[in-house]
Amino acid sequence: MNILLWHVHGSWTTAFVQGPHTYLVPVTEDRGPDGLGIARTFTWPDSVHERTPRQLRECPIDLIVLQRPHEEELARRWLGRTPGRHIPAVYLEHNAPHGPHGEVPATRHPYAGREDLHLVHVTHFNHLFWDTTGTPTRVIEHGVVDPGHLYTGHLPRAAVVVNDPLRRGRTTGTDLLPHLSRTIALDVFGMRTEHLATHLNLPPDRCRTADLPQSELHTAMAARRLYLHPVRWTSLGLSLLEAMHLGMPVLALATTEATEAVPPGAGTLSTRPDALATAARTYLNDPQAAAEDGTRARTAALARYGLKRFLHDWDTLIEEATHR
Repeated sequence: MNILLWHVHGSWTTAFVQGPHTYLVPVTEDRGPDGLGIARTFTWPDSVHERTPRQLRECPIDLIVLQRPHEEELARRWLGRTPGRHIPAVYLEHNAPHGPHGEVPATRHPYAGREDLHLVHVTHFNHLFWDTTGTPTRVIEHGVVDPGHLYTGHLPRAAVVVNDPLRRGRTTGTDLLPHLSRTIALDVFGMRTEHLATHLNLPPDRCRTADLPQSELHTAMAARRLYLHPVRWTSLGLSLLEAMHLGMPVLALATTEATEAVPPGAGTLSTRPDALATAARTYLNDPQAAAEDGTRARTAALARYGLKRFLHDWDTLIEEATHR
């Protein structure tokens, strides 16, 4: 199959393009949000090809994977064909809903009421909270390319992975970092993390930051004693699943899909930051306990979020979508 999808979510796409298909990724001259092209910080196989909007008009395309509402109009303009009518289409929803007035359970999905395509959620939490009435809908949980059991935990610090922590603020739990940093020093990895310590009025050593390519990020994460996921509202951070694959014990707020992803014995889930701080202190004082919980985290992640299951689920849907 020739599958068109935009480069929106690097980690998710890294898993998706491991399948047996040819993947066409739009690229524009400015490499802006609608034309990022092939990832620069992730390793993608040779089956992924960049195509300009002009080139796409002449490309045979068997399926379009839409991930943002405006991509349907982009496809119409660039291809001269309508997703769902002229070309089979799937809409993939990465995010938990944000109601216009905080009424999250009542949030109607922009692709609700569409019988001409399939809508896919990446978590059961998203499926539960989005109103997608009238559109064939299913859940295909995340898959992760296994980085291997790299955990050493020899650095008595916590790894945090987040992009845009200053802009996203309370959504990603940025406001909780000063409190947690009093128990364990933080290494925050991600885009636009610079000046975070200054913004939070923290000593530089209590909140270091870096933006690393994935090839370096996993090794850096695995050197930290634990993974901290203070996110209040998200679909399910792939960095949390990657940390579990690495063999890291994880501490996370007990919100959204994290309660399903992290089983007992793999870390600590709580809505109380103080409970996360207590668990962090335990791991600081007992590296063996951290390693044992990390091993259980890895076992759970491989069982539920393995790449083979993920690709099989997508191939099943692709077959349905292109033969309806």
